[in-house]
Amino acid sequence: MLHALRLRDFRCYKRLNWEIPPEGVLLVGSNAQGKTSLIEAICVALTLHSPRVSHLNRLARHGASGFGISLDTDSGTRRLVWQPRQIDMRVNNHSKHAYADYLTGAPPVAWLGNRDMALIYGSAEQRRDFLNFLGIQWHPLYRGHLLAYRKALRSRNLLLRNPHPHRDVLQSYAAVMAEHGEGLIHLRLQLLDLLRPHVLQHHRAISGNSQEEVTLHYATTHKSLLEELEDCLENDLRSGYTTLGPHRDDVELRIGGQPAAGYASEGQQRTLAIALLLAQASLLQEETGLAPVLLIDDIFGELDPMRRKAILKTLPPDSQTFITTTHLDWIGESHLPLPVRRIENAELQ
Repeated sequence: MLHALRLRDFRCYKRLNWEIPPEGVLLVGSNAQGKTSLIEAICVALTLHSPRVSHLNRLARHGASGFGISLDTDSGTRRLVWQPRQIDMRVNNHSKHAYADYLTGAPPVAWLGNRDMALIYGSAEQRRDFLNFLGIQWHPLYRGHLLAYRKALRSRNLLLRNPHPHRDVLQSYAAVMAEHGEGLIHLRLQLLDLLRPHVLQHHRAISGNSQEEVTLHYATTHKSLLEELEDCLENDLRSGYTTLGPHRDDVELRIGGQPAAGYASEGQQRTLAIALLLAQASLLQEETGLAPVLLIDDIFGELDPMRRKAILKTLPPDSQTFITTTHLDWIGESHLPLPVRRIENAELQ
């Protein structure tokens, strides 16, 4: 459970000190008032990852050199201070130099965002981001493989753009990419096997259709990534970037045997997207034994009443839930599932 959040120079917040209700909260306010940034700060404090940006330097308030987050939880106070090229991580004021040490004991997080409604018909990158966000919380080796692979990929791409690249150095980067890329693919395949029954369960609950077949398949061609990187080297040199690897893989989603992106209706696509996102929560609870913190960012206003009710009914009852919304018309003041706090100009009312 989360008890208190303190922010310094995070997004639009110069300073914030918030005592968090034990059951969670409904955060209500107009657009660009700080609702999403508030739950994003919780996500960063618990996972060292933002579902909105790929680099933490984008989280500092405009004009500030860095930011700070402090979050009181049942497992202790987690304090994160980011400065350019430096990150200070502490748990109960004990410095943590490794990400895994900082994250040990943190409750898992499930994020359901409005932009994630495009998970079905959007780019492959969105589906990879979804897997990565879940994977780094699910398995202790996932983050290490992902970071090492990305670092080698950036270095190889820089060298590929060099007019006179050293091929032996390119080969050494390819070896690192192959080692960690194959580890990443192996974990993603395992993760999808675990995730699949949770998606089917939530899809049936939301759609009310137990006969509609949903399939998830990890799309990759890599049998030996090192050999494939060597085979495509000339093509990569012409292109100036690495053209294959797990950074370009995808998750194929089908409904009734047809690709969900091209054949499913808008309602079917939304239902599947929500089922994928809710599956995060039930899988993480099953794997960790801890109730996940649910961060739900402004999705209810675009859903029909049937799906709204189905989602609220499906949410894990023992999770602390944070929901952002611009208004309460979709639920009505007499049926509020959580306490309400209003936000205006980055201030809680």
